[in-house]
Amino acid sequence: MARMGILISAACALMAAMGGPAQAARPVVADLSNHLVAITTGFSGTHVLVFGATDDRKGDIVMVVRGPMETHVVREKTRMAGIWMNRDEVQFPQSPAFYAVAATAPLDTVIPVDVRKRHQIGLNALVLPAIVGGGPPLSDVEAKRFRDALIRLKQKSGLYPEAVGTVTTLENRLFRAELDLPATVPVGSYTVEVFFIQDGAVIGAEITPLFVSKTGFSAEVFDFATHHAAKYAVAAILFAVIAGWGIALVFRR
Repeated sequence: MARMGILISAACALMAAMGGPAQAARPVVADLSNHLVAITTGFSGTHVLVFGATDDRKGDIVMVVRGPMETHVVREKTRMAGIWMNRDEVQFPQSPAFYAVAATAPLDTVIPVDVRKRHQIGLNALVLPAIVGGGPPLSDVEAKRFRDALIRLKQKSGLYPEAVGTVTTLENRLFRAELDLPATVPVGSYTVEVFFIQDGAVIGAEITPLFVSKTGFSAEVFDFATHHAAKYAVAAILFAVIAGWGIALVFRR
């Protein structure tokens, strides 16, 4: 109840801001309960509350979360002489490491296909261009096969939720949605896009940043491994040798 009260108070403040002269043209405003997600040792996932308000017009809310943009590689294995080996490799440059959608109603009843493709709303509309280094270009069938494989891998890791999340409305003009971030969520910059839909058209949109970063000892180890790879490798080997030597001493006694 306390959290609900905070949500309503914050959303009412957003509504008040919408009523001011400088914000009169904004049909929707949105914000996050937390713009920074800190990953520490033992991080097992978290939730971020997305909330906001709309003007007096009726419509639906669709939320899209994506980021950070990375190059993903999908390899196809084939069996040769009884051994499984990588044969084909396809890269997907500038693809979101995490992608999730939530809405007040099923997407196909809210937004036409052409509008979904224009704003990349939904996995079927997400643009994932595939390239092959040093080889012939992919056919449409091959590109779709590797694209589907990438999505399956992401869904298996919980990074591309297949189900569309739920955006709930409060007091007619207020809305909220729970953004679930799994334990495997990558660090980096994200965008939370909130679309206000009326009669199949986007009549307003709000983009809010979200940052996921490592903190504490795990962040220091990650930073050291990233910027001093050779020293990190030597330290890891020395630690393994010392640990093995210590265990051997224990069992010898």
